[in-house]
Amino acid sequence: MVNKLLIFDMDGVLVDVNSSYREAIVRTVEYFTGHRVSHESIQAYKNQGGWNDDWMLSQRMCADLGVSVDLDTVTERFNRFFFGEDGQDGLIKNERWIAEPGLLERLSERYKLGIFTGRHDFEVAPTLERFAAGFCFDPVITANCVKELKPSPEGLLQIMAAHPGAEIWYVGDTVDDALAAKAAKVRFIGIAEPGKPRYEEVCALLKEHGATAVLDDINQLERVL
Repeated sequence: MVNKLLIFDMDGVLVDVNSSYREAIVRTVEYFTGHRVSHESIQAYKNQGGWNDDWMLSQRMCADLGVSVDLDTVTERFNRFFFGEDGQDGLIKNERWIAEPGLLERLSERYKLGIFTGRHDFEVAPTLERFAAGFCFDPVITANCVKELKPSPEGLLQIMAAHPGAEIWYVGDTVDDALAAKAAKVRFIGIAEPGKPRYEEVCALLKEHGATAVLDDINQLERVL
């Protein structure tokens, strides 16, 4: 029985979401306010911590631009952009799988691979079906599985409780990921892609909050593990 677990965040770690989730924030805020916010400004909010939920972040960015919108309305419009009208031509189709062929298979020889993400079940399923249909992540902890979103460590604590004594690594790309790992007292590896907004700031923050290493992407994992 493998007693080592490698747990991944999804967005920015397994999946490049700059043209999906991040763009959905841009379009949602623009829809309600008429202002087109930058990806750099989105990252600035993410770097504050506490903005793991992109629906809530969209609402907050609207409010900061002087437009008050209730969360249900923001969420409904966001999901129209993300999934498309009637599930057609949504931004989700712009997602890119980051892991190179064979990486997860090699890692699974040494670790049990799982996911702890802020996505809901209905957001996780289509992406995994599209990119990793032949691969089994277990466990998969989503927003539906917890009462409190990251930076709460609740999801990691659930994993720890189900695997007592296991060596656990968490791989994430945001301050909230790092804070969750720190609170759960599990090892953390940060991801910061060069060239992305506020790259140096992200690297510094991840290290400040306990990252053992900060990598360009998960394809460098084998080198540090």
